[in-house]
Amino acid sequence: MNFDFDDTERAFQAAVRRYALERLLPDYARWDRGERLPRERVRELAELGLTGLLVSPDVGGVGGSYVQAGIAAEEIARGDHNMTFFIQLGAIAADLIGQYAQPALRDALLPRLASGEALVAFGLTEPGAGSDAASIRTRAERDDDGWVVSGEKASITLAGNADYAVVFARMGDGGARGIGALVVPLDAPGVSRQVYDAMGGKLAERGSLFFDAVRVPHDHQLGEPGRGFAQAMEAFDYNRAIIALACLGTAQQSLDETMAYARQRETFGKPLARHAGYAFQVAEHATHLASARLLAYQTLWLKDQGRPHTREAAMAKYLAPKAATEAIRACIVLNGWMGYDNSLPHAQRLRDVLGLEIGDGTPEIMKGVVARELFGREFVAYR
Repeated sequence: MNFDFDDTERAFQAAVRRYALERLLPDYARWDRGERLPRERVRELAELGLTGLLVSPDVGGVGGSYVQAGIAAEEIARGDHNMTFFIQLGAIAADLIGQYAQPALRDALLPRLASGEALVAFGLTEPGAGSDAASIRTRAERDDDGWVVSGEKASITLAGNADYAVVFARMGDGGARGIGALVVPLDAPGVSRQVYDAMGGKLAERGSLFFDAVRVPHDHQLGEPGRGFAQAMEAFDYNRAIIALACLGTAQQSLDETMAYARQRETFGKPLARHAGYAFQVAEHATHLASARLLAYQTLWLKDQGRPHTREAAMAKYLAPKAATEAIRACIVLNGWMGYDNSLPHAQRLRDVLGLEIGDGTPEIMKGVVARELFGREFVAYR
């Protein structure tokens, strides 16, 4: 049993961390003030191989591992938590399009995803169907020319700046069995957008997508009608671990900065780090972050091995955002009055990480998934 990264992974980790701290961290607060992220920044991620990590090399990608995607998210989050959304959504799009798209669409879209020229959103959640994703109402009706999509998607990351969306729509009756997936160009006639005024994560331009009889070609369908819900759940599993690591990287950076402060700041004649009441709090949160990190990487390792990982993914997604928000909140207090000031990034990090206690499954849903995996589906509290 080996808990260490190999040489390639360590070199990758070091390079991404250096980029995050030198390039991203100085600009972190800019996007929180409402500035829009230039697309050139996404292309920088692409040059590092981060938007095409799971894209096959035969169409311009890296062909990396899920563990590498986790490393990328954790390290990028040290500089800017919200830049990890390009890694998360790039991984999901690469998987869904790579596995289920027809060859012409796959070969046209994946190189643009890998190069950072195309952003692909994940369109599942609706105003009345968040945790209960099988109850979506967006419909895709088939006609001779393709599909006609009508409905609304809510709380969609990159709603304001994505070029395409993988849209899950009802293609027939029967609950989850009636759902299929389509790649919808977001410049198509009938598409409109609304970006929310969120308390955090402003760079991600989270919002709603509206589809008013939007025509989509037949060849933009992903897999068979009725497979959409299963495809979404497959993506959720491993991405929950990537989310976990994004939260942990953000919190670890705050903890590292707080430890540096505690070594220098003196009270009662000695550094803060020599006061047990202070140091023990740091030790407690460092332990919680380390525990959640191991669980998240175990999940991604299982995915790389082709083994089941639903339970571990839900555990990681429940534990990591909770541990991260608690650690960052403690850092605010441990930095005293300066911690409460926006000249330090802790408050912004807290607001950003809080969003991922909700996204991709609330804590209650995660605990429900874990309970289902432990007790069996016959004991599930909801269906």
